[in-house]
Formats: sequence, C-alpha cells, structure tokens
Amino acid sequence: MLNRALAIIHDEHRSLGAVLHGLRFLVREALEKGRELDFKLLWAMIYYMDAFSQRLHDPREEAYLFAKIMERTREADEIIARLKQQHADSAEHLRKLELMLGQLEAGVPGSLAAFASEVEQQVEDARQHMQLEEKTVIPLAKKYLTTEDWIAIAEAFGEHGDPRFGAKPEHEFRDLFTRIVNLAPPPIGVGPAHD
Repeated sequence: MLNRALAIIHDEHRSLGAVLHGLRFLVREALEKGRELDFKLLWAMIYYMDAFSQRLHDPREEAYLFAKIMERTREADEIIARLKQQHADSAEHLRKLELMLGQLEAGVPGSLAAFASEVEQQVEDARQHMQLEEKTVIPLAKKYLTTEDWIAIAEAFGEHGDPRFGAKPEHEFRDLFTRIVNLAPPPIGVGPAHD
C-alpha cells in the first residue's frame, strides 16, 4: 500500500509539474520569440492548476498524509504548518495569475512581461513546495506511518477515494489534462505546431 500511495502522490505532482512547465514554456516563447498565445490553452492550464490542487490534491494531502503523520510524530509539525500555509497561499497566487491573464488577453500594455514574471514565480514556488513534500514529508511518513495508515492514504488517493472528493472529479481532471496535452504544441504537447 505504501508504494501505491506514494506512486499516486508522485504522479499527481508530475501532472501539476508538467502543466506548470508547459505554461512557463508557452509564455517564454511569447515573450522571447514573439509567438502568439493560445488563450484557450492558457486558461485551461490555470484552471487545471487551480481546481486540481484546490479541490483534489491539496485537501487529500492535508486530510490524510499530513494528518496521519501528525498523529504519529511531532517531528513534522513545523514543516506541515508551512506546507498548509503554502496550500492556502497558492489559491491567492492563482487568483492573481487569472487576473493577469485577463489583462494580457485584453491587451493591457506591459501585461505579457508581468504575466511571465508571475508564471516564473508560480513555477518556482510549486517546485520548492513539491520538493519539500517529497524530500522531507515523504521520508518522515515512511519512517512513522503504519501499514494501516498507508492503506487509508492509498484508498483516499486511489481511484475510488474519499467520497468527499469522489471519482468524478478525478476523471474530469484526467480529461482536462488530456485536453491540455492535445491543445499544447510540441515539445510540451501533441497539438498543432507553431510556425
């Protein structure tokens, strides 16, 4: 169960990382090479980052992984408090990103550079956050959690997880991720290439 639970968590991190990397790539291409932005794709990417993190990934981490660790040890309290704050802050950062994307789409002068800067910050914040979870929290979980804890975590993160999150949202996010990959040009997706 430990391996199954960790595989799901790592896979969710990879999916979020891939969308963030894709967003940064597209914005850099526009900023550095003058490529036209596909706003439909950019909105889909931001929606995925927001909804997937806020509605599914972060709440399950807090309700299961973090909670189980806190039941077993006080060693992770400070790190978990910081990660929970980062989860809360990320919602505000994404609202700002949405506002800036709206300004960019409306043609506000200087909005591309401002949006690009915010995207770079968002990517770096997410990278550091996931690294803190994977390099610090996961090893502590491996050290302290019981087999029963891992079973509960695997079930909550699995295909038929916690009914609070349900299977439907997971399918919606998988479909959205596939749509993003199909819309995005190479090398980040399989959509039409830019000339």
